[in-house]
Amino acid sequence: MMLKEMQKLPEAVQLIEKASMMYLENGTPDTAAMALERAGKLIENVDPEKAVQLYQQTANVFENEERLRQAVELLGKASRLLVRGRRFDEAALSIQKEKNIYKEIENYPTCYKKTIAQVLVHLHRNDYVAAERCVRESYSIPGFNGSEDCTALEQLLEGYDQQDQDQVAEVCNSPLFKYMDNDYAKLGLSLLVPGGGVKKKAAAPPQATPKGHTTPAAEDEEDEYAGGLC
Repeated sequence: MMLKEMQKLPEAVQLIEKASMMYLENGTPDTAAMALERAGKLIENVDPEKAVQLYQQTANVFENEERLRQAVELLGKASRLLVRGRRFDEAALSIQKEKNIYKEIENYPTCYKKTIAQVLVHLHRNDYVAAERCVRESYSIPGFNGSEDCTALEQLLEGYDQQDQDQVAEVCNSPLFKYMDNDYAKLGLSLLVPGGGVKKKAAAPPQATPKGHTTPAAEDEEDEYAGGLC
């Protein structure tokens, strides 16, 4: 606490970590977890990377004590910090861990929200395949298929794949996306489709031609060597 008052936050955090190890050795994991979480809050604005590590450590302590609700809350803090720091690869893994725990405690509606977060993170990683896989795997979560979350994600992926910026923007500006945690809402609002928003052109259907006639392209092909190779 004195180091905190002296604004020597890294040193303060180092001592809190040491204290938490002692609490664990003494058989008081709750106090250890509280100390680690406090350290994370202390350093979050100064060193987000260290805060992520501390929140993950806290989550591990709670998970070892089978206190999954507390564990997933701390993982959520870590995920949001990773997104804020644009560390998307790590964020994707962290959100997946959250989702697994919510599924284990049968909090299915929150699983749907975590799927939205995952998809936004994967699309910011320019990994459409991973985003689509997240949605496909979520069909096994009770109630997801047919939910508004599922419908919105299918529309989002369709718009992204078709390079339709208007469709993507419409989905990401819907209340479902805008009222998520601020870090994820920002991901939605800043999401750009590949190709600069120029829609993919649908393939033109082949034109029927009267029997015995060829299309101009075919005529060109036939006449290409009409004058000889030279």
